[in-house]
Amino acid sequence: MMVLKRPKACFTDNKYCPGCGHGIINRLIAEVLEETGDDRKALAAIGVGCGSWMPDTFGIDCVQAQHGRAAAVACGMKRCRPDNIVFSYQGDGDALAIGFSETMYAAIRNENITVILVNNGNFGMTGGQMSPTTLEGQRTSTSPQGRDCSLSGYPLDVVELLRTLHVAYIARVAITDVAGVRRAKESIRTAFNAQRDRRGFSFIEVLSPCPTNWKLDPVASLKYIKDTVESVYPLCEYKLWEEQDD
Repeated sequence: MMVLKRPKACFTDNKYCPGCGHGIINRLIAEVLEETGDDRKALAAIGVGCGSWMPDTFGIDCVQAQHGRAAAVACGMKRCRPDNIVFSYQGDGDALAIGFSETMYAAIRNENITVILVNNGNFGMTGGQMSPTTLEGQRTSTSPQGRDCSLSGYPLDVVELLRTLHVAYIARVAITDVAGVRRAKESIRTAFNAQRDRRGFSFIEVLSPCPTNWKLDPVASLKYIKDTVESVYPLCEYKLWEEQDD
């Protein structure tokens, strides 16, 4: 029988909807922080949205940022505490809609922080409205007939934008199966290591299910990511500091 040990950095059960990916991602962050010994000195800036449940169950110091400002708050925390691991934890609406400027300018300045973006294609906490990453034709509470790109523009691929900048590390992962969960954990570890080595800005986009607002069961939600979402947002990893070193 396998017994799972609860990480010290994650000391109570999460409050997310059944089948939601946030709980898995929270645990992966906690495991990495504990395994690297950073659980005592990590700092998090939390975005507005479903991720704002995280401070209630996560055993590190967190600051609840104003809507969209988590990356900017994380930059301030890192400048005050340069030896701490500092990350922002945000949804696609928080980081790429109202917070697009803060996210991108942290990257443009190559701030030595990590941004963890949970992409579930909608504003999950406030009713499932269309977000910048909502797919073409995807139905949401504000696009009941499906996203019309002639009116709303095309889904935002932030990884492709970040690749044009002088940053350290970018990855897009998906928590749809055991292998994907393991890759996600290693990407979090790599991002924190890059920050520890003072390489600069690191960014992880996690494709995550939202069964409640997608109106799918958890298993179907994972299949939807594999079959549909990944065709628009392909999984990838870029260790850009290696190219810069060359």
